[in-house]
Amino acid sequence: MTPDQMRDASLLELFSLEADAQTQVLSAGLLALERNPTQADQLEACMRAAHSLKGAARIVGVDAGVSVAHVMEDCLVSAQEGRLYLQPEHIDALLQGTDLLMRIATPGNDVGPADIEAYVALMERLLDPSQPIATPVPNPEPIPAPRVDALLLEPELEPAPVSSEAPRQSKRMTEGGERVLRVTAERLNSLLDLSSKSLVETQRLKPYLASLQRLKRIQSNSLRALDALDGQLKSLDLNLEAQEALADTRRLLSEAQALLAEKNAELDEFGWQAGQRAQVLYDTALACRMRPFADVLAGQVRMVRDLGRSLGKQVRLEIEGEKTQVDRDVLEKLEAPLTHLLRNAVDHGIETPEQRVLAGKPAEGLIRLRASHQAGLLVLELSDDGNGVDLERLRGTIVDRNLSPVETALRLSEEELLTFLFLPGFSLRDKVTEVSGRGVGLDAVQHMVRQLRGAVVLEQTAGQGSRFHLEVPLTLSVVRSLVVEVGEEAYAFPLAHIERMCDLAPDDIVQLEGRQHFWHEGRHVGLVAASQLLQRPPGQTPSDTLKVVVIRERDAVYGIAVERFIGERTLVVLPLDDRLGKVQDISAGALLDDGSVVLIVDVEDMLRSVDKLLNTGRLERIARRNQQATEAPRKRVLVVDDSLTVRELQRKLLLNRGYEVAVAVDGMDGWNALRSEDFDLLITDIDMPRMDGIELVTLLRRDSRLQSLPVMVVSYKDREEDRRRGLDAGADYYLAKASFHDDALLDAVVELIGGARA
Repeated sequence: MTPDQMRDASLLELFSLEADAQTQVLSAGLLALERNPTQADQLEACMRAAHSLKGAARIVGVDAGVSVAHVMEDCLVSAQEGRLYLQPEHIDALLQGTDLLMRIATPGNDVGPADIEAYVALMERLLDPSQPIATPVPNPEPIPAPRVDALLLEPELEPAPVSSEAPRQSKRMTEGGERVLRVTAERLNSLLDLSSKSLVETQRLKPYLASLQRLKRIQSNSLRALDALDGQLKSLDLNLEAQEALADTRRLLSEAQALLAEKNAELDEFGWQAGQRAQVLYDTALACRMRPFADVLAGQVRMVRDLGRSLGKQVRLEIEGEKTQVDRDVLEKLEAPLTHLLRNAVDHGIETPEQRVLAGKPAEGLIRLRASHQAGLLVLELSDDGNGVDLERLRGTIVDRNLSPVETALRLSEEELLTFLFLPGFSLRDKVTEVSGRGVGLDAVQHMVRQLRGAVVLEQTAGQGSRFHLEVPLTLSVVRSLVVEVGEEAYAFPLAHIERMCDLAPDDIVQLEGRQHFWHEGRHVGLVAASQLLQRPPGQTPSDTLKVVVIRERDAVYGIAVERFIGERTLVVLPLDDRLGKVQDISAGALLDDGSVVLIVDVEDMLRSVDKLLNTGRLERIARRNQQATEAPRKRVLVVDDSLTVRELQRKLLLNRGYEVAVAVDGMDGWNALRSEDFDLLITDIDMPRMDGIELVTLLRRDSRLQSLPVMVVSYKDREEDRRRGLDAGADYYLAKASFHDDALLDAVVELIGGARA
């Protein structure tokens, strides 16, 4: 894939994200307009959403999106200007267009030119009352996914003996009509390990290919140098032998260059093919580990029913998503927490039949367990229609157990109160029974879920029931991580434990009770050097800011100072050798694309190390960095645009050219940024909510501090009157997005403020 193709692929992903957000705005607004077609705020919101999508689609070259969004915008503008009163058929068509835009923005969509033409024709008929209204074209039915062969995976099972008298096909097992084989877990784990290593090994070809490309350039330069030397020597009277030697040198160098180019192309093709096959091999091996979620549910329905009967309750368990595929290892580790939660729902949640009838409910209680895939995660929702959590009783228990003063407990929100249920040893039961009261319920659930690098959240409605929301990875074989540099070595923090990443200026670090802190989400967060925790020498960096990873485990939150953010990676987990035992603060290893080793941080263990350093008073202070820059500071640019796609495109282009970039989502946000920070250039759109670009530029030119700041307007409006309006407001440069391309923007920036360094 070429760099341009890579950039376009990234922009398409951003366009998909923006389409997801803007279609939600459209859907909500159109449903509101269906009840009241003249709501000005909803008309404005829908029009802006369609306008932004049209612009974003034009930027990434999705012509179908431009066409659909354009006719939707025409309809909404007509309604705004009073030329059209939105009827039910208009709302139906606009909602159809909203769905069509989301399908267009979804990779692998099945939208064809005929669909676009039909929709545009429909909208044109709706906007022209003289033409008959056609029935909206329904969305096509989704194409069913093809079936694939499956493997029945059973740990340590040998094939059952088969009688010699049985027919040959009796040796074959089937599952859902597909042929099934038995494979031991060890062999499957070995296959997955080998496939993951082969995938990583293929990545090592990339730097090797890059070095060959450099060698090819060196040879080209050598050949040019030889030609230049030949030109210089022609003025001399060389003998025949010297001339022949020079010709032989040129010939050999040309042959070597041709051979290198040929082999380089062959290796490049081989590397691409090997990478593709290794990826398919890994994906297939990983798929072999996946089992349906129903595998963990064996006996749970019966358990719920029997436990309910033993407690004098009528309870039914309904399960959705039984065929959802999950890694075997994850399934095994989910069984215990799910059992805890189901027993908890029967015991604490569901009332007796008499209580339910008095509350106007059916005598039989219902527990619903739903499993689904979302963004690479297994999402479990376990809900019941019981009585929920008695918050006042919970508040009283917190006070009785001296977990909080009365005054503080009275101010706790519902969310804060519910977190106490996850504390070790906490229970609302006054007496210990066979089912509960020992305080080993929800804290154990949370601990087991966190071991899976997941999270669990409790929500409840008094008198109507509770809902537990669990998210865990689909597999433990890969982990999404942030790779950082500490002491010139790479380390990976699992994203599940990261709250945010930030850059701290020296003035952001404060001293409280002899410890370093910084302000984060309304509280002071302790700051710790990763180099001390990981016992690495502090690295040197020219940056004036401190790179910090904010990690959380339950209520413990700390900022871990690192030297550099390398980037987000999906890592294939490689377990540490058993002979090493437990390595402090490290859970596993992995290999980066270049074949170098990265250690994956055990966040729970690291937080325990932080507590130990605090308790022993050995926590080292992080030296404030010298604020005198070792090189000229970078020029700062503020990009103001309400389109996510446009903002991100401009930000990346400017960052790649060396500028420091801040972004704002509309004119008001941009004005606040301009008043609080210093910038060398403002790049702004015109059509934006709250405050448009013309108002922003006008305010800027009236401000004595900002009136000399260079301003570039980048807008879809490319008529001469629009250009004149922007320049008259005080803009120094007007660039039309219709002709927008990388060089045009960057050339204009250089023309206004010069290069990236001051």
